[in-house]
Formats: sequence, structure tokens, C-alpha cells
Amino acid sequence: MKLATLKDRTRDGMLVVVSRDLTRCVSARPFAPTLQAALDDWEHVAPRLADLAHDLELGAVPAQRFHEHDALSPLPRAYQWADGSAYVNHVALVRKARGADLPDSFRTDPLMYQGGSDCFLAPRGPIVAVSEDHGIDLEAEIAVVTGDVPMGASREEAAAAIRLVMLVNDVSLRALMPDELAKGFGFFQSKPSSAFSPVAVTPDELGPAWDGGKVHLPMLVSVNGRPFGKANAGIDMTFDFPALIAHAARTRPLSAGTIIGSGTVSNRGEDGGPGRPIAEGGVGYSCLVELRTVETLQGGAARTPFLAFGDTVRIEMKDAGGHSIFGAIEQTVERAGG
Repeated sequence: MKLATLKDRTRDGMLVVVSRDLTRCVSARPFAPTLQAALDDWEHVAPRLADLAHDLELGAVPAQRFHEHDALSPLPRAYQWADGSAYVNHVALVRKARGADLPDSFRTDPLMYQGGSDCFLAPRGPIVAVSEDHGIDLEAEIAVVTGDVPMGASREEAAAAIRLVMLVNDVSLRALMPDELAKGFGFFQSKPSSAFSPVAVTPDELGPAWDGGKVHLPMLVSVNGRPFGKANAGIDMTFDFPALIAHAARTRPLSAGTIIGSGTVSNRGEDGGPGRPIAEGGVGYSCLVELRTVETLQGGAARTPFLAFGDTVRIEMKDAGGHSIFGAIEQTVERAGG
């Protein structure tokens, strides 16, 4: 089934069940007013939501038009947002841009940081920034939402806890990162609010593209209407979602509604080196800093700028038939304060 949160007069919005073609929806209020409420009582609520989804497809319940512009992030705020970096190719390139080597442990032990989860951006809302000098970047990722996960969970327990899958734009301020990382305490100011796709889906909605831990489909990214990336999320993912969840739960339990991100989707080139832009026959990139790093390695300097005020990014994933699965994240960069 597909779930979304529509704007209303509350902070956490109204949970709706969405049709597979993303055109219609029906309120889930009789069973759960919000997505968090559904996740807190998933074993009881999920079958009822599934029945509602079935009736919606049959036209057996009154429905309203679903508009992605009316959607908040599926969880407008969450108890926890932990973002991994499962695509080691991305980590290697970003570190290379900072002149840092990749430790061998990065291929056996996942990287993860805890992001701000108190105020996520709407999928069609603006990316509000203070200054272009902060190096505004997009990061197209996949995320899963978990049920309760016990501390020290096994891989099997972690996999069983996956409730929903969605897309992410993990906005990054690249120019602020070096000084923050140099302090040894990780990201804070350089990681402002993220945005999630209009719709979150249960894994079964992905069909054969979901193997229990990875989504084997291209991540479609465009900047100002031009194709920028189509890296396959199932390729070059060093740590799958069960591994990331188990890592996050190693020394703490995870509450229902925890969001775990994959990190920027990134594919190596056919020769094993950095990928190539789409215009050169490659699959492109899911963030600007990767292209800038490749430009620096090949030409001595980055040519592509980071995002400027007025730029628009779009992130989407389509099934084998070309139909949007999650709806699209589409955001324009705006200056704080107008």
C-alpha cells in the first residue's frame, strides 16, 4: 500500500491511503490519524489500512483527488532520523574532494550520523537557505521507516522491522562541512532539514525491485529540468538496509517511526573508477559534489556550481512500466527571509 500525509491545521498532518497510480486518496482517520500513530500500532492498524487500499483500488470507497503539492513529508517530524552512507563510492569521492583518504574500515563498518528530525521539508516545499556561499547541494537517497527494533538486533530482526520505503533529498551545505568535521563532533549546521517523497510505500509495492534490503531501480535526478542522474540504487550499495538498521541498533533500541537513510545513491563507472555524466554516456550523479570532484580530478578544478537561489531539483523513481512509485520531490532554492 501507499501512504501519504496531507496538510491540515496540525503539525503532523492527516494520514491518507493513496492509490497505486497516485491519483486518488482516502482518509485513514478511522484507523490512525497520523502515520506515527499507525506505526505505533502497526500490527493492528496495517491490515486495516491494507483493506482500505484494496477498496480504494476497486472504487468501493469515496475518494478525493491526490495532489502531491498538498503532501507533507510522510512523517512531517520523526522521533529519529539516522542517515547512513551505504554507497562507499560516494564516500570515497567526497573524501577525495577534501583531500582525505578512505580508511579500509569504511568498507566493513557503516558510516552514520543522526540528523535533525523535528521539522522535515515538504516534498514540494522550498529549500530555504541563508547564503549561496554555504555550498547548497542536493543528495538523492532512499530511506526506510522502521517499527520497534530491539537493542542488539540481528540482521533478521532488522529486516523484519522495515515498514515503509521512501525517497529523500538530504540537503547539504558543503562549504560548512570541513570546519564542522574538523571539530570531531560531526554534522550540525551543514545538514539542514531534509525532504521526503510525497508517498511512502510498503516494500511489497516495489515487487521484484525489492530484494529485502535494496531497491533495484534508477534514482532519477534533474536540476533545472536537465537530467543529472540515473544511478541504480541496487548497484554498488555496500551496506543494505538490514545492515544499516542493525548498525543503528547496536547499542540502543530504535522506536517505531525511526527513519534510516541509505546515503547518496552512487554508481562507479564501467571501468571501476568515478562515474560519468549522463551527457557522456554515464548514469550521472545524485549530488553535485560528486560531479565537482570528478571535474577536479580530470581537469584540476570544479566547473559546476552548487545550487543557487531559483534553482530547482527533482528526485523521482519509476517502476519498470515508467510509472512514478513515490511521487516526486521537487524543490526550488529560496533565500531565507524572502
